[in-house]
Amino acid sequence: MKQYNAIFISDVHMGTKHAQVDKLLTFLKETECRHLYIVGDLIDGWELKRKWYWDDTHNLLVQKLLRKSRHHTNITYITGNHDEFVEQFIGQNFGGVKIMKKTMHTGVHGKRYLVMHGHQFDGLVHCGRLLERIGSAAYQYVLSANTLFNKLRRRFGFGYWSLARFVKMNTKRAVKFITDFEDGMVSMARAKKVDGIICGHIHMPEIRKIDNMDYLNCGDWVENCTALVEDLSGNMQLIDWHEMETETLAEKEAGQSVVKAA
Repeated sequence: MKQYNAIFISDVHMGTKHAQVDKLLTFLKETECRHLYIVGDLIDGWELKRKWYWDDTHNLLVQKLLRKSRHHTNITYITGNHDEFVEQFIGQNFGGVKIMKKTMHTGVHGKRYLVMHGHQFDGLVHCGRLLERIGSAAYQYVLSANTLFNKLRRRFGFGYWSLARFVKMNTKRAVKFITDFEDGMVSMARAKKVDGIICGHIHMPEIRKIDNMDYLNCGDWVENCTALVEDLSGNMQLIDWHEMETETLAEKEAGQSVVKAA
């Protein structure tokens, strides 16, 4: 089991059929940490209002988080835009899980990071909820196409490939929005006089310097299946669960081939 000082996960979107809760459960079973931050949109209240979807893995994830809390993991739940209904409980503690709008994480080396979901800088929010929800619905259609496409890829022995990410990175308006978002987050961090910012929201995992400021985006557990981790030495890195799954499968197949040959 891998040990970390801190793990940051964002945008699980429980309550949607595209949430890859089973993969997140496996990741959490194979890792331990002192601090666990849920950086917004754990639950998708928008989709649950439209159509109820909640299977056993969702219950298992909630139980797993509470179990980790009981076993001395400090868990902080940051609210996002899809789970804004949780904001009524900000400042409260449920089963050892603290609920906040934003918080500060101090790393092993003493670096201070502002931790927040990031929807506060989404221009769509300020243009009205109807437009924002239309964008969310369109994203669900892209994810459905993405699921079908990757089933075909797996059938032919290929690894995971994100159609949604491809669309984002090859659409000028989307690229501009991502750039504006990152610049906005960095500006907020600079105003707070911290060393960096940790966020989610745009489903684009990233670690990089922007104007000498650390920008770290956790990604999501809908398409990318990534987590931001800080190891016990204070190093930050992104874990890509799709890659780890592919490597594990290849190792198992190699082991089976050795057994058959023997």
